[in-house]
Parts: sequence; structure tokens; C-alpha cells
Amino acid sequence: MRYVFWGVGVFLVMCLAWWCFQTPRHDRQWADDVARLLRARVDGPVVKLENVRHFEWRSETDYTAHWETQQVDLRGLASADLLLSYWMGPHIAHTLVSFGFDDGRYLTFSAEIRKEQGEAFSALKGFVRQYEAVLIAAPEDDIVQVRTSMRGEDVRLLRLNIPREQLPALFMAYLKRAGQIEQTPEFYNTLTSNCTTVVWDIARTIAPGLPLDWRVLASGHFDAYAFDQGGLTPGFSFEELRARGRITERARAWTAARQAGRVPDLSFSQAIRIGVPGADGERSAVLALNGLVSPAGR
Repeated sequence: MRYVFWGVGVFLVMCLAWWCFQTPRHDRQWADDVARLLRARVDGPVVKLENVRHFEWRSETDYTAHWETQQVDLRGLASADLLLSYWMGPHIAHTLVSFGFDDGRYLTFSAEIRKEQGEAFSALKGFVRQYEAVLIAAPEDDIVQVRTSMRGEDVRLLRLNIPREQLPALFMAYLKRAGQIEQTPEFYNTLTSNCTTVVWDIARTIAPGLPLDWRVLASGHFDAYAFDQGGLTPGFSFEELRARGRITERARAWTAARQAGRVPDLSFSQAIRIGVPGADGERSAVLALNGLVSPAGR
């Protein structure tokens, strides 16, 4: 029995040593959708963003890869939205934050694992330093559409209750996070450094008193946490915000129209916001989608 304990001890020490000596890198054969790192060049209120992903998705595996450079003016920041994309039941969701500009553009940030070619996600491997972390910036007709319409995930969009004057600081916090990853590669961790903990940590740049809560870890309930902190559109119950924020059918209808050769009257970002409290600024836009989406859920 003594030798069994010694053997177990040696095995555990070897596992610990293996874990400690894992080193994050930027020079692997990355999957196409995480192949590049976001870079930002700031000149006063004007920001030049390099390696913004803007893929044309026909299916999850059939796409045209495209990376572009965009320039944004922080003075034009108008809104921020929380998106939860449910891919494994009601308790687990991928968390994204999308910034809206006065010119109608939306840019979404997503903290993700940096998969290698042919690699798939495993929550267990995410605990043991097997995935590097990456921060992706992309328009919604890439990063949201691929989840709703190509991967079959169920997505909710909720307008964040953030004063306009605080939006530049929040946006810059994401760019700072991207810069940290670019300068020093780091590991993704399923529990402590994932898509939701990154959002929570960045949110504390404008709300330092945000408490840690079990719903930060149980990401499917992060919207309830945001609601309890006064972070969502006021004047609505949480249940109504969730119901009206479910954008899945509208997103899929928009995609189906495009794939059928029709040109929707609204952009993807306009279509998914129909009826979303605080985010649907023009109710008459519903008429433009007559025959494209059902009015149910508005």
C-alpha cells in the first residue's frame, strides 16, 4: 500500500509539473476564424482597428475569410448591448458585448478560445492550459449571425443601461485587453478567465463596485446578474427583457432571405433589434420586415 501512495504522489507531482510548464504562444497553426490578433492605434478620439474579422458565412464550415481595418470615432459611440448565446442548455452561454455608433455601425467584442486547426472546444481542457485566449472584434453580421444561423445557438440581446459619456472608457478597456493579449499570450480558463469573467472584469472599469456573484460563473444567468445591478434597460421586468430580447428567429429569417437571393430592407443589426427594449429606436422598421419575420415576441 505504501508503494501505491508513493506512486500516486509521484504521478500528481508529474501532472503539476506538466501543468506549470505549459506556455501560451502566438505561433501555432490557428483556425481561420481566430487566426489574427486585434490591434488598435489610438489618436485622440479616433481609433484605427486592425484585424477586425468580417467573414461571409454560408455555413459553419463554408465561409469566405476576410479581415479588415476599420476606423471609429469614440465621440460617435451611442450604445452598448449584452448578448448571450446559449449553446449548451440554459445555464451556459457565450457572452458578447456590442457597441453601437451614431452612423449605424455595430462592433462586437468576444473573448474566445484560440483554437488550432482541427481543434474543438472542451470545457475540461479549458481547465488545464490547453487553449490560448483571444479577443475578437467583428460586425454583428459576422459574429452574431454565425452563432444564430450557422451554429444553431439561441441568442438574446439586451440593451445595457450605460450613460453615453461612459461608453468610450468601456470601449477603450476592451482595446486595452486586446493589447495585453497581443503583447503577452495567455491561457483561457474555463472557470477564471472566460468570455463572461472578461466582460465582468472590464465592466468594473466603469463600475468598480460590481460584486462577484455565482452568475458570473454560471454564464447563462449573467443577464439576471446585470439586471439586479441596474445594468439593463429600466422600466421593464426581467422576464419581459429576456422574452423581447430573443433575436434568434429574426436573425435566422434575415439569413434565410439573404441565402435565397433576397436583399432584406434592413441591415442584420437593425433586424435583430426590432422590439428589443431600449435598442429598437424606430418601431416603424417592423413594417419593412413584413413577410420576413413574425411580429411575435415584440
